[in-house]
Amino acid sequence: MKPLVAIVGRPNVGKSTFFNKICGKRISIVDDIAGVTRDRVYGDAVWCENYFTLIDTGGLDFESKGEIEENILNQAQIAIDLADVILFFVDGKTGLVNADRQVADYLMKRTKKDVIVVVNKLDNFELDNLYEFYELGFSRVFPISSEQSKGLGELLDEVVSCFKNKNLDLSIKTDAVKIAIVGKPNAGKSSLINKLLGEERLVVSKIAGTTRDAIDTPFRYNGKDYILIDTAGMRKKNVIEDASIERYSVLRTIEAIKRADIVLVVIDVDVGITEQDIKVAGFVHEQNKPSIILLNKWDLIGNKDDKTINKYTKKLQEDLKFMDYFVPLFISVKTGQRVTRIMEEVEKIMNNAAKRITTGQLNEIIQGAINLKQPPSKNGQRLKIYYATQTGINPPNFVIFVNDKNLMHFSYLRYLENTIRKSVDFTGTPIKIVIKNKSDKEE
Repeated sequence: MKPLVAIVGRPNVGKSTFFNKICGKRISIVDDIAGVTRDRVYGDAVWCENYFTLIDTGGLDFESKGEIEENILNQAQIAIDLADVILFFVDGKTGLVNADRQVADYLMKRTKKDVIVVVNKLDNFELDNLYEFYELGFSRVFPISSEQSKGLGELLDEVVSCFKNKNLDLSIKTDAVKIAIVGKPNAGKSSLINKLLGEERLVVSKIAGTTRDAIDTPFRYNGKDYILIDTAGMRKKNVIEDASIERYSVLRTIEAIKRADIVLVVIDVDVGITEQDIKVAGFVHEQNKPSIILLNKWDLIGNKDDKTINKYTKKLQEDLKFMDYFVPLFISVKTGQRVTRIMEEVEKIMNNAAKRITTGQLNEIIQGAINLKQPPSKNGQRLKIYYATQTGINPPNFVIFVNDKNLMHFSYLRYLENTIRKSVDFTGTPIKIVIKNKSDKEE
C-alpha cells in the first residue's frame, strides 16, 4: 500500500486547495465557507516518481460541539492513525490563533507520527510571519502558498524524506477499479461504504447532505484493488438551500460517475422509486457506465412475500426500459442483508464489461438475426449488413458496416443489440454499437 499523508488543521486554512493542487484535479470542494470538507477525501499524488496518497480532512473546531463537528473530529483521528506523515496546516496571513494551539495540543497528545507545520497563504513569502508558528512545538515548519504554488517542492521533498527514513515503498502505482456510489441524499450511500469496509470511514448522519465531496476510499477485495467513491446526493433544484455548495456537490457527483469504472445507484426503497432516482440512473446510462441498482432499506418494507421483489422489479423494468441490462439488488445496509453480494456482482459485471467476441462469432450472431428478421427498407432501398467487429471494451464497443447507415432504424438496431445480449452475457453493462458505411472503411 502506498504511504499516506494526512492534512489536518482548523477550518479554512487552505487544506483542500493544497490537496487539489498536489493531486492535480479538483477533488475536494474549495470555498470560503468554513467547514466545507467534512469527510476524509483520498487522492493519489506523485512527486519526483515517488507515489503516495493524500488524505484531506475536515477543519478541526474544538469550540463547536454539534454532531457534525464530532464526526469530523472522529474522521480526522482515523486519518491521523492511518497516516505515515501529518501536515498540520495554519494560516500565515491570519497568524497564530488559539484554534491552532488547540490542534497542536491535540496532535501532541494523540500521535507520535512525523508532523510538519505548513504555514499556508504566504503569497509573497512574508517569512516574518513564519517564526511565531514555532511556538506550536514542532521542529519542522515550512512556508508555502498553495494558490501561487510557492514552496510546494521543498515541502514535498521533506515529506518524501520522511517516507524514505521509514523505508516505505514509493514505487507503487494503482490500477484499482473505481466504484462510484450515487443517489439521492440520505439513501444510505455513506453507510453502505462503511458496511463494505467494516469501519466508520465516512461521516454518517441523519442530516441530509452530510457528504459534500466525492470521496475516494481505497480497499481490497479478493486480492484486487478497488476505490469506493462516495458522492453527495443529487437533489431536485427546488429543494436546494445553499446553491453554491450544492452546485459544487452535483459537479463532483457527475465527475465521479465519469471517472468511475462501475456505478452503484442507491435507491431508498422505503421512500419508493422516484423520478429523481430514474434521472440519476439515466445519467449513468448516458455515460455508458456498468451499474448495479441497489434498493436499500429493504428491511423497512412490511408484509413482504415471495411476490414482493417481483413487484418492485417489474416497476424498475418499466422505469428503466432504456437500460434493460440493469442488475437489481434488494439490500439493507442496516441489517447487512445481501450486502456481501454487492462485490460479487461488481466482479461479475466488470468481467462482462471486459468481454471480447471474436469477429467470426459476432458475425454468426448478426447473420442469425438477419435470417430471423430482415433489415428494414426505405424508399425501395433495403439496408444491407456486410459485417461487424468489436472495437473496444469497458463497455463493449461494436461497429457494424452497412451499405447506407441512414437506412438503419433504431428499432432494428435495438433488435440487433438484444440478439447479441441473448448470445453473450453482457448483464449489468451497456454496449455501444456504431453503424458505419462500408465505403467509409474502404476510403
